[in-house]
Amino acid sequence: MTEDIRAACVIGWPVEHSRSPLIHNYWIGKYKVAGEYRREAVPPEEFYGFIKEFAARGYVGANVTLPHKERVLDLTVPDERAQAVGAANTLWLDGGVLRSTNTDVEGFLANLDAATPGWDRGLETALVLGAGGAARSVVFSLVARDVANIRVVNRTPERGQALRERFGRQVRPAAWDELGGLMAGAGFLVNATTLGMQGQPPLDIALDDLPPSAVVCDLVYAPLLTGLIRKASERGLRHADGLGMLLHQAVRGFSLWFGVTPEVTPELRALVEADLTKSD
Repeated sequence: MTEDIRAACVIGWPVEHSRSPLIHNYWIGKYKVAGEYRREAVPPEEFYGFIKEFAARGYVGANVTLPHKERVLDLTVPDERAQAVGAANTLWLDGGVLRSTNTDVEGFLANLDAATPGWDRGLETALVLGAGGAARSVVFSLVARDVANIRVVNRTPERGQALRERFGRQVRPAAWDELGGLMAGAGFLVNATTLGMQGQPPLDIALDDLPPSAVVCDLVYAPLLTGLIRKASERGLRHADGLGMLLHQAVRGFSLWFGVTPEVTPELRALVEADLTKSD
């Protein structure tokens, strides 16, 4: 690596599954950037040392994935969004200061804005399935779009209550067995659990009672066509899949590290789709 080459990476444990190198190296080639993007497999016990040596390793920025997204807040200077969500996924060096943010929020919103334009227009009630880290980003996003009634549906409602305490009174927890009764009044439903992911149990819910104007979103992108997205499509409901969020959340990091704001194009999506299909 020379001084003229700007280097970034994805840090995780494990990290072999990450599609971030495919996305960012595509953009590096497309925009003819003098840059590199690599994987760094860093176990939890080595994470502190890796971050302390971040600049010395020649990096200008990074993505952070599991299991480090929460711990990294204590080792960097997080922005307001990362603090609110309680996790960071993007790091960058700013005048020698290692800063962190959470781009899952803008990835979630940009994906919906692109795939289902106007999805939040007049939206009053949203159903969020799950109350973990992904749900925190989703709830933050919905609060930012002024959704008045956000029902967090989870098997342990105490976790939903924790989101209410974090984000405000428009967030209301609900038990999983209440979901069916909430459908008819919802204009938006999002799966922020791992249900439906490869190797995980299916998300076994019916969408029959959702209004015809409702929008459905699944954060899961492996498989590409989840059971939830298939059911939404069969009902003729507008929907957005998890791959779009993955692509859109990568935009800001690339811009911070390499000084170019990249586009999420059909060509990029096709590239990642092919890789996901190959891995099935």
